Amino acid sequence: FRTGAAELALPLMTSPTAIQPLLVGDDAQAMAISAALEAQGILISAIRPPTVPGGTARLRITLSAAHSDANVDQLLSTLAAVWPGELSR
Repeated sequence: FRTGAAELALPLMTSPTAIQPLLVGDDAQAMAISAALEAQGILISAIRPPTVPGGTARLRITLSAAHSDANVDQLLSTLAAVWPGELSR
């Protein structure tokens, strides 16, 4: 996942765990991306203040051994489609 996210220039935050935080910044934009992902069948929660500091809203991507390579590829392609602005891939 991290390799694919880097190829897309997604702003992943540092995390050595199964939880991969994707920095969005704006609260409303984080909610909009979360809703767009859910509309495509992918449940990714938006985490906003006061849980995180202002200006650091993020998506909380939780991976598990139950996720296949195809699931990860689907997540990455869907993120590329719904992420605001230009992404490389």
